[in-house]
Amino acid sequence: MDQNPDARGGSADGVSESAARAAGDLRVAFSRLRRRIREVAETYDLTPSQFSALTLLSKSGAATASGLAAAEGVRPQSIAATLAVLDERGLIARNPDPGDGRRQVITLTDAGRDRVEGTRQAREEWLARAFQHHCTEAERQTVIEAMALLDRLTRP
Repeated sequence: MDQNPDARGGSADGVSESAARAAGDLRVAFSRLRRRIREVAETYDLTPSQFSALTLLSKSGAATASGLAAAEGVRPQSIAATLAVLDERGLIARNPDPGDGRRQVITLTDAGRDRVEGTRQAREEWLARAFQHHCTEAERQTVIEAMALLDRLTRP
């Protein structure tokens, strides 16, 4: 395969027109998809930052407030406010850090796990139904193949 960008209809900066179009189209499609998926299982009583913290705890298993703040890219005061709401709603538990009694380890409660899993399941079910109703089998196979290519882009 010829790696010369100009031979592939490329620009002077080495990016082909097709690569630039693919990047732009993908960004737009993912933005629309993300918005639509968020609408599907709207967590009316939680803000996006509160639900994001729940999701992060679901993936990490346990974290300190400072660890969550760093992972979310927010100030410690902001994560403290987020955690206060989640605690008040019974979605998280706070326990003393065995290594440092001044800190707390935050985990999901059963209600918090149920909320995250229920939302995840609702979103995946919506997406599966959308694929079933709007795409042919061949199109679904094309999406599966495209996802493998996108996965490759994200690997080092």
